[in-house]
Amino acid sequence: MDAKDRKILGLLQQNAMLTAAEVAVQVGLTTTPCWRRIQRLEAQGYIRNRVALLDREKMNVGITVFVSVRANRHAVDWLDLFREVVHSTPEIIEAHRLSGDTDYLLRVVVPSIESFDRVYKKMINELEFTDVSSSFSMEELKYTTAIPVTYV
Repeated sequence: MDAKDRKILGLLQQNAMLTAAEVAVQVGLTTTPCWRRIQRLEAQGYIRNRVALLDREKMNVGITVFVSVRANRHAVDWLDLFREVVHSTPEIIEAHRLSGDTDYLLRVVVPSIESFDRVYKKMINELEFTDVSSSFSMEELKYTTAIPVTYV
């Protein structure tokens, strides 16, 4: 991994639709070596996937809710069921298992409070929790899918 590889990764994180020729110009390579580097970065797993990022407002899911979950028991079968509920609920776009007082943190996107209530009721219908606490985002100060490329 050198500076050119890091620059390629940074550019593709900003716009995965760039052609190898367009990336090559910005990195200072010719097209074929740049394309080979991109292929190698994909093969090595640095590039996991190329996706389109959709506008949440235009997709009518402009409300973001952070849901803190405290589990009533800590067992593999409960975690498997929780994982299944998370994966089968498209409104849950992120889920993290945490250390500390909160066991799980979910990021949910919905069009309305009523829509979130349906998600909430689905969760409590399928699982038992010690506590579920929801916080509605009032303002998004920063959002990016780009990760730092300087640590490799």
